[in-house]
Amino acid sequence: MILKDSLQALAEFWRDFSKEKTGLIGLGFLAAFALLGVFGGLVVPFPDALHHWRDISYWEDNPQAAPPAWVNLFRTKKGVASSILRSPEQTDQKQDDGSIIRTFSFSYDYEYDAPPRDVILEFTGSGQVPMKIDAQRPDGLSAELYADQMDFGGTADRRVSLGRNSAEQVIAFVREQNPDLAGSLSEEFVKPTSILFSKLQSGLGDSPTSLKGTYSFTLTCILADSSNKIVNPRFIVSGDVSGILGTDSSKRDLFTGLVFGVQWALVIGLLTSVLTVLVGMIFGVVAAYFGGVIDWILSRLFEFIYLLPVLPFLIVISAIYKPTIWTFIIIICLFFWSGVYKPVYSMALQIKEETFVEASRALGSGRWRVIFRHIMPVLLPYGFANIALSIPAIIVYEASVSLLGLGDATIITWGQILHDAFIQGAVINNIWWWVIPPGLMIALMGMSFAFLGSALDKILHPKLRTR
Repeated sequence: MILKDSLQALAEFWRDFSKEKTGLIGLGFLAAFALLGVFGGLVVPFPDALHHWRDISYWEDNPQAAPPAWVNLFRTKKGVASSILRSPEQTDQKQDDGSIIRTFSFSYDYEYDAPPRDVILEFTGSGQVPMKIDAQRPDGLSAELYADQMDFGGTADRRVSLGRNSAEQVIAFVREQNPDLAGSLSEEFVKPTSILFSKLQSGLGDSPTSLKGTYSFTLTCILADSSNKIVNPRFIVSGDVSGILGTDSSKRDLFTGLVFGVQWALVIGLLTSVLTVLVGMIFGVVAAYFGGVIDWILSRLFEFIYLLPVLPFLIVISAIYKPTIWTFIIIICLFFWSGVYKPVYSMALQIKEETFVEASRALGSGRWRVIFRHIMPVLLPYGFANIALSIPAIIVYEASVSLLGLGDATIITWGQILHDAFIQGAVINNIWWWVIPPGLMIALMGMSFAFLGSALDKILHPKLRTR
């Protein structure tokens, strides 16, 4: 019977809620945020970033301060989109002495108007392995870009940057084809990738012309015995644009940061709001029901807390003690409960005089049973509306503290991303993709809960529907 009544009440509530367009919009945004929070690790290109956000070495293969890839749609000259070449074609040639010449071939379609910033080979190896890297250009010319003997001393990861290690080889390649062009190139100033991906014609050093087509990168290594290995090779093309939302000055993928920031925004907003409203409701009901000294003490505490400026207090506490995010949640709860206290206190004064409350007391129910069994359930709908309405303010407070550099730097929040953007000159350097997306995420998250809270308020207070 209880289950049937609950389902009927839920159906009636949904019927009223579905008539509120703003509520449905807020619910849709909230559902999207919830999905990102739960499954975000499956859609981001760097799923381990949650534990490596401030690890510079984790991001070293990304381009620095690169705009999103979709900006190419609005450019006349297309910048190279960062990509990773995997799954090479592997061939083995066994020699008479028992060694193996292993070749890994990667194909890359280049259709851009500017050269890549760098081309990086990453692999895992063991033992001592002679190796070289060659590139086959669309014009049929072949260039040797790198040659060395790798001594791993065990199993280790290695990376070879062609942009840093191939200047001499690229100039030698140009000299073989056109000595006059090579004479204008200097190892100190030449950009190897610019030469490699350009036509061999006048102006090569100053204003190169892109050579579009399919390039083939070949890694050739000699494996003397079974202890020498090269596994998991991949070429990383570091371009002018990267990913959905670009990268920051530390080469971090901003889309990954924003998605993981959803998790903390929901945790901070929901947990803090629930605790705040719950504490405020309990204090308000207790003060109204018990009255006397308890009412006087809680009322004076409310007046004291209500008059304190929250943000300056948070800034001072954060600057002195450098609190964690959990300390921040506790501090917010100490202040925000006052916003719920007075309305709940006024409603509880009326509810405690109702007939069903008097009947419960007459049947011998204790004070705490009356509070939690009869008064609090009546106030829960008001509490739910307040939870939704208070979440935007809490998220903004966290972002404000983080923006000032006083937040918890061990987690990824939108406020932390904005803080890093401002201290590293994102606005001055016009790195707009580092500032606008986190700001929009804060606004959208706040808007979704504000719409949801407004709809709940209208349903719980029918008089608001005429406004």
